[in-house]
Amino acid sequence: MTPNLTSADFLPMLPALILVVGACVLLLSEVFLATTSSRGYQTVLATATAVVAATVSVALMFQPPQQVFLGYAVLDPFSSFLSFVVCVALALAALSSAGFLRRRGAERGEFYALMLFASAGMTLLAVSAELITLFVNIEVLSIGTYALTSYLRRGTRPSEAGFKYFILGAFSSAVLLYGAALLYGATGHTRLADLSAALPGALVENRALVYSGVMLVAAGFAFKVAAVPFHMWTPDVYEGAPTPVTALMSAGVKAAAFAAMVRVFLSVSQGMDPQIPFVIFSVLAFLTMIVGNLLALPQRNVKRMLAYSSIAHAGYLLVGVASLFVNRPGEQFRLLSPTMLGSGSPLELARADALRGILFYLLAYTVTAVGAFALISSLERREDEEKGTAWDLDRFSGLAQRRPGWAVAMAVFMLSLSGIPPTIGFMSKLLIFRSAVDTGLIGLAIVGMLSSAVGVYYYLRVIVYMFMRPVPEGAHTLERTWTTELTLVLSTAAVVLLGIVPGPLKGWLAQAGSLFIGP
Repeated sequence: MTPNLTSADFLPMLPALILVVGACVLLLSEVFLATTSSRGYQTVLATATAVVAATVSVALMFQPPQQVFLGYAVLDPFSSFLSFVVCVALALAALSSAGFLRRRGAERGEFYALMLFASAGMTLLAVSAELITLFVNIEVLSIGTYALTSYLRRGTRPSEAGFKYFILGAFSSAVLLYGAALLYGATGHTRLADLSAALPGALVENRALVYSGVMLVAAGFAFKVAAVPFHMWTPDVYEGAPTPVTALMSAGVKAAAFAAMVRVFLSVSQGMDPQIPFVIFSVLAFLTMIVGNLLALPQRNVKRMLAYSSIAHAGYLLVGVASLFVNRPGEQFRLLSPTMLGSGSPLELARADALRGILFYLLAYTVTAVGAFALISSLERREDEEKGTAWDLDRFSGLAQRRPGWAVAMAVFMLSLSGIPPTIGFMSKLLIFRSAVDTGLIGLAIVGMLSSAVGVYYYLRVIVYMFMRPVPEGAHTLERTWTTELTLVLSTAAVVLLGIVPGPLKGWLAQAGSLFIGP
């Protein structure tokens, strides 16, 4: 029987469809170009496609929430906001790719097409409301990022990074799929709404099956967001991948994975004891914050340092996720358990604030991390990549004398990642830790703030090298391109302005964060 679909069913797919059309145009245009032809238009086309998709995502935020495609997907402000974040990451990463690829003679339409295809998978992941659909969209974004990781085929680092990412990514996808199969076996459903309704009965008959499925699904998502102990792939893959690709992975993939994880577990928790996901995410947050920051401390390789930093930031986001599942302060899991000290606000309002804090943090991390990686891509030289010195701290020595504007931009990014006011990073951490305190997670909030203070050391060390170290002898001339300059200007402006005046986002966050909990 043919399903009865209307035009409304395709509304949440519009950003992904726009990205796919842009990718196809880029691939087809490549057929008519010679090897020596100029390809400057490809950056503009990819960026313009991302901007159009982002604009459509903003417009969709004001549509009434509804299930589409027979309940296999949803149109709601939450998914639309996440699609907007992914498109912002894509636009900035595409802009920063132009100079990077030109210096290596690697400009090809398939690079930008792969970025667009992968980002389409990320936006579709945000709207998925069914486990098999969710898995397929994870594979769409994963296959694109696998190919992008090893796009620069010459050299051992890209090949190693691509192989490692493919093997571990395939393993994590298999774990997630096996968990989904167990949940289907226990409940007979894969749509999240039906699965949630069937869980109470399944827990009576197949408690072990349900809990095993939940744990495996959580492990699959933990790999995608680089949570400890599923983080091992992150530093090697981030270092070996082309730096603009690293920027897209660190921001876009993380945002999409957190969106899917939140949607799945908020749905599942309605049919089971929320203490189970609370225990999972509080332990993951505790380990991820501490391990990520401690491993970043000794790094002289700035690209690997930002990779470990991204792990730590996943930990801060997991604090917000754990806050969503606090049920009864004082009666929960005893390690870093909720206490009555933080229960001044009604629990439902505190949970809604936690969800809004997660959304704001994802946007804040996107504009900050992509800007930082864009600057790193402008400093590195191809001949130094195999030696591992392309991203050494010495590369930043005397940058304030050579390129003052770049040094100021990188300083802003480092201050934002540190959580120092008046940047957007400070506001995002404030929202996350405040929601943790309001839900009673005092211990977890304290661990987060202390580990964040540890992170200040390795972020400020970059600033010290830029402003307080002399220019090294024989330093190469730094090439300036309008695309890199525009990326840095846009990212810096977003980091500063949204840190000082976050008001314009409040309406969007209030609407997007009210999907699951609270008005």
